[in-house]
Amino acid sequence: MSDINTMNVGIRWYVAHTYSGYENKVKDSITKIIENRKLDNLIFDIKIPVEKVVINKKRKSKASDNFDETENTSDEVIEERKIFPSYVFIKMIMTEESWHVVRNITGVTGFVGPGSRPQPLTEKEVADLQIEEEKVSFNIAVGDTVRINEGLFRGHECKVQHVSDDFKVLTVLLQRGARTMPMEIDSSAVEKIG
Repeated sequence: MSDINTMNVGIRWYVAHTYSGYENKVKDSITKIIENRKLDNLIFDIKIPVEKVVINKKRKSKASDNFDETENTSDEVIEERKIFPSYVFIKMIMTEESWHVVRNITGVTGFVGPGSRPQPLTEKEVADLQIEEEKVSFNIAVGDTVRINEGLFRGHECKVQHVSDDFKVLTVLLQRGARTMPMEIDSSAVEKIG
């Protein structure tokens, strides 16, 4: 594949297809090769997008193999599942050398793209797939007092009851007369007091 160098468009995200179950092995192999061959100027990041799923499992009773409904308590197990099984996302500069390194790793079947030509993801695809994590500077925590800056309750002060994992949504306790109401609000619509 001698025309790979002509495809160089700078640092972009590419998708490598792998055998099922080989995603982590491929990531580890690429990481080791980057370190050993000093290729950190060509391959910058490797991602395997996962989601966390809560699974309820019941314990089997000791007396038999049947599930005992009277003694069972539900155990919650958090399991990571691959969002895109058999795919590894690689941020790299596509050159003959970087293509050869990734393509020849055990478990890689090729790059995603027309024919055998690697196709970089567009910026919109990277954003839609949420491959790159946005670094959020966030200084509001549960128990803090905030002032609402937008909307119907502008100017009201409330206590923060919950902060979403992505820091985008807050649940605040809004005092209205004698009642305290929980309300979800966009974190960009509030400011911390004190």
